[in-house]
Amino acid sequence: QVQLVESGGGLVQAGGSLRLSCSASGRTLRPYAMGWFRQAPGKGREFVAVVGWGTKYADSVQGRFTISRDNAKNTVYLQMNSLKPEDTAVYYCAADTASTLSTAKGFYDYWGQGTQVTVSS
Repeated sequence: QVQLVESGGGLVQAGGSLRLSCSASGRTLRPYAMGWFRQAPGKGREFVAVVGWGTKYADSVQGRFTISRDNAKNTVYLQMNSLKPEDTAVYYCAADTASTLSTAKGFYDYWGQGTQVTVSS
């Protein structure tokens, strides 16, 4: 089992930055692809970014968000810059044990509880 805990969310003005962290316990994340998803009120959970043998980003965050990982700390990060009100959502990290680098949430086996990001205009 892998337990994932997100942190770093909060309230920020448009144009500001936040860094989300996802810390894991129970197993090393090293072999896995790690993704970030988000869910806005009334909408489905959507892909944001993934890191594994490569990286992928949603078009909506490309150039503004950066995903990274520190295997020694068993932690994954999402640096979010130039935030927009439409980035407001609950952000979830997830582990893909097959390391497919998929953008589909069905490929992810473990999920955190989420952290709220609110961007004011």
